[in-house]
Amino acid sequence: MTRIPETDRNILEQAIYLPMVLTILNRDLQVVDSSPFKLKRPYLEMIEETMKVIQGELAHVKKYMRTNKMKVERIQSDDAFTMYMFLYKGYEEHHNYFNPRLRNRVEDLMRHYLFRRFTETKADTTKEA
Repeated sequence: MTRIPETDRNILEQAIYLPMVLTILNRDLQVVDSSPFKLKRPYLEMIEETMKVIQGELAHVKKYMRTNKMKVERIQSDDAFTMYMFLYKGYEEHHNYFNPRLRNRVEDLMRHYLFRRFTETKADTTKEA
C-alpha cells in the first residue's frame, strides 16, 4: 500500500517520463539536423519548441517536488522492469515499472506534446464559444 496520494504520485511519475521524452526529442533533433531534408528548419523548430514546453513543465515538476520534499531515483533496471525509489516526506517506497509501459507512456506524451496539445487547446476553445 502506498502512502503517496495519487496527485503527488503523478508528479513523481512526470519526473520519470519528461526527461525520457526530452532525451528522445534531442536524439530526433540530431537525426533531423543531419538528414537530407530539403527544408529541415520547420522540423527543427517544431522539435525545439516542443522541448522548450517540456523543459518548462519539468522545471515546474522539480520545483513542486522540492517544496513538497519529494524525490525520485532510478535504482535498477533489467530487460523487463525498472525500479524507482520514491522519497516522499520522509517515507521511502520502491516502485517497479514494466519497461514496455514506460515506453508506451513516453510515446503517449510525445503524441501529446507534438500534436494533441494543439488540438486539445483548440477543442477547449471551441466548446467555450
